[in-house]
Amino acid sequence: MKTIKPEAEFTAEQLNKIAALAESTGLCEQTVAILYGRGIDSADAIEGFMNPSARRFLSPYLMSGMKEAVSLITRARDEGWSVIVYGDYDADGICASTILVRALADFGIEANVFVPERTQGYGLSREAIDGIFEEWFPQLFITVDCGISDAEEVEYIKELGAEVIITDHHELPSLLPDCICVNPKFSDDYPYDNLCGAGVAFKLGCALNGKQAYGYLDFAAIATVADSVPIVGENRDIVAEGLKLINARPRKNYGYFLNKNGETVTAQSLAFSIAPRVNAAGRMGNAGDALRLFLSDDEGEMYALSVKLGEYNLERQKYCDELYLSAKEKIKQKGADSRVIILSDESWNTGFVGIVAARLAEEYGRPAMLFVKNGEMLKGSARSVEGVNIFEALRSCADIIAEFGGHSQAAGINVSEENLPLLEERLNAYLHENYSSAAFTPTYYINGEQNGAPSRKFIAELEMLEPFGVGNRRPLFTADACALDARPVKSGSPHISIKTEQLEMTCFSGAKYLPLLRSALPKKLVFEYNVSTFRQRRYIRGIVRDVVYSQSDIARAAGYMSIGCVNAFLSPAVACEKKKIFLGEAAAALSNRREYGEIFIINDWKNAEKYNLTDIEVNVFAPCSGSLSSIVLVSPRADCDLSGFGRVVYLDDPGEITLKSLEGKTVEVCRDTDGLCAVRALDTEREKLLSFFKSVSLSGGDFSGESAEDFAAACKEPAQAYFALKVFEELGLIAFAGNKLVIYKGVKTSLNNSPLYNAVNALKSRI
Repeated sequence: MKTIKPEAEFTAEQLNKIAALAESTGLCEQTVAILYGRGIDSADAIEGFMNPSARRFLSPYLMSGMKEAVSLITRARDEGWSVIVYGDYDADGICASTILVRALADFGIEANVFVPERTQGYGLSREAIDGIFEEWFPQLFITVDCGISDAEEVEYIKELGAEVIITDHHELPSLLPDCICVNPKFSDDYPYDNLCGAGVAFKLGCALNGKQAYGYLDFAAIATVADSVPIVGENRDIVAEGLKLINARPRKNYGYFLNKNGETVTAQSLAFSIAPRVNAAGRMGNAGDALRLFLSDDEGEMYALSVKLGEYNLERQKYCDELYLSAKEKIKQKGADSRVIILSDESWNTGFVGIVAARLAEEYGRPAMLFVKNGEMLKGSARSVEGVNIFEALRSCADIIAEFGGHSQAAGINVSEENLPLLEERLNAYLHENYSSAAFTPTYYINGEQNGAPSRKFIAELEMLEPFGVGNRRPLFTADACALDARPVKSGSPHISIKTEQLEMTCFSGAKYLPLLRSALPKKLVFEYNVSTFRQRRYIRGIVRDVVYSQSDIARAAGYMSIGCVNAFLSPAVACEKKKIFLGEAAAALSNRREYGEIFIINDWKNAEKYNLTDIEVNVFAPCSGSLSSIVLVSPRADCDLSGFGRVVYLDDPGEITLKSLEGKTVEVCRDTDGLCAVRALDTEREKLLSFFKSVSLSGGDFSGESAEDFAAACKEPAQAYFALKVFEELGLIAFAGNKLVIYKGVKTSLNNSPLYNAVNALKSRI
C-alpha cells in the first residue's frame, strides 16, 4: 500500500521560528514551512532562494586549480597553441563542450572540439586520443565533464607532448591525474560541490571572460537540469538565470525544440523537450550532430540538425519501448519474486538499458538491472529506488563482479554470464538483510493538507519556488475525500475531472481511478497546485498525482464493490485453466504467500471475513501499484492488468473468470466459497423493477453521466440500481447519450427479453 508522510515535521520551537520568519519575510507560513523543512532556515537564505540571481554566483577562483587553468590557457592564447576540448556524449557533456568552445573563442582561442560516441565508452580512451593527435596535434588538451578518473590516459597525452587541464564534476578517485584539475568536489574554498560538468565549464568561462560568460547560461541551465544534479544553491541561480535568457532570447540552436505557443519555458520544459533530444543523439551513436547543432551559427544547418535530433529521439523512444516490452515479457515468464529485478538479452542495445532499468525500478518499486552480452561478459546498467543504495549492495558482491561503478541510485556493472544467477541470489539476500519492506513501499512526501481554498498569495509564492528539480521537488498536498463527482473530461478521454468542495482537479490518465473516486471509501488525493491562464484570467486547479486510501476503511466501498460483482457477472469469460481448491487450501496459500508475485482475489467483499487479512495488503478495484507485491484484490475491474503475477488464487468462486489479463493462465479457485452473493441477492421481482423505472423516469432528466454505473453510484442500493438500469438498456427503455440519461416512453416489451434478467434469475434458481 502506498504511504503518505510529511516531508518535514516540526517541534513547537521550530513552528515558532517559522512564524517569526514568515512575519519578517512577508511570506505565508505555509511557504516558509516548506523552505524550512528543506534546510532554508534563515531570512537571508529564504531571500536568496526566493530570488535566485547571478548576484549570488560564487567567485570561480575559489575553486582549486582555476587560477592555474586560466594561467595556462592565457599562455596558450598568447603563444598560439593548438587547443582541443574533449567532452562527453550526453547532454551535460555536449553543453559543457559548447560553453568552453564559445568561452575560448571569446578569449581569443579557436579551439577544436571532440566528443566520443557511446560505443567508444565514457571518458578518455587511447583510441580517441590517437585520433585527435593524428588530426590536430594539440598542445593543450582540456576535458569537460570527464577525465578525473583517467590518470593513465592523462599520462599518455602528456607523453604525446600536450599540456592537460581536467575539468570535471564526478567523484574523486583515489588516484588523481597528474595535471591541473578543476573539480568542485575538492576540499577547497569553493563552498558548493554539486555543479554539473557544464556548470564547471561555465565557471571556467567566467574566470576567463568575466560577466561576458553569462551569455552561456542557457546551455548551463539545460545541462544542469538534464544531469539531474540538485537544483539548489548555485545550481538554482544558474538555472534561473539560464531560463531568463531562454525565455527572453531563445537561440535557434535549441529553439526548434521549444513550445511555439508562447508558454513560459520552465526547468520541466528543458527536461522534457531539449535534454531528451540531445541525449538521443548520443544514444543513437551521433553525439557529434548535437554538438554541431549547439555550435552552429547557420540557421539552415541548425534547422536540419534540429530535425535530425527529433528523429533520433523518436527512434530512441521506439527502441526503448521495444526493449521495455521485451523486458516486461521476460518478467512475466521468469516472475519477479526477488527484491531485485535482473534480466539479460543478447539483442538489447547497451545505450538504452539504463533508461529501461530506471523505468522498471520506478514501476516495480525495487532495484532493476538489465544486461547485454558483450564478448565474454555481460554489460549492464542498474537503477534503484529512493532509500536503497544499489552501489553498496553491489559492493557486497564485489568478489563475483568483474567491474562496477556508480553511486547510490545508478551503477554500471560487468559480470560473467555464469555468475549472473549468483549475483541475483546474493543481492536479494543483501537487500533482505539490510532493508525492511518499508524501503520498497512507494511513499509520497507531502507539504500540507488542503483546508479550504488556497490563497492567491500562497499560490504566487509556490510559483516563486521554481525552478523545480532534484533537491527541490514540486510541493505536494493532500485533500481528504469520500464519494466524488469524477468523470472523463470528454467522452472517451482517459483524463478525468474531479470536483472537490474547494478546488477543481484534473487527473491525467486517471480513468482507472473512477470506481475508487466515486465510491464512499475515504481517500486522500495527492496533488500539486497548478495555475493556468485563459483569456488573461488565471485559474487555480489541482493536478492529481495519485489516490491513496487506508485498507481499514475498505468496507466503506461495499456499495461500489457490489456494482463490480454485477459487472464481473456481465463480462465475457476468458480462456484459462481453472484449478479447484477448497477453503483450507486457499487460506494456507494466503498464509504462506511469497513477498512478490502472488495475488489473491475476493470477488464479493462479504467473503473477506472467512480469511485472516490482518497481515496482508488489501486493494480494491485494481492494484495500487505495479510492484507485483503479493496482495488481496477485492472486486477487480475487468481491465486491470494482473498478467505479471505468477500465481492467481480466487478466494471465492466468481462462476466464470472474466479478467482479460488472466487469459491463458492457471487460476486457482476456491470452489466452496460463493463469490456471487451480491448477484444472487438482486431483486428480480417485476414490481421492484417497475417502481425503480418510474422513479428513474421522474428524475432521469436531471442526471448527467455516461453510463449506468455513473447513475447507480449515487443510488442507495448501487448493485440493484445497476442491475435494473442494465436490464432497461437491454430492453430499449433507456440509453445514455450526450452525457445524459435518455428515457424512451411507450416501448412495449417484456422482462424476459433481457438476457441479463434471465441470467440472474437462472443463477438465483440454483441456490
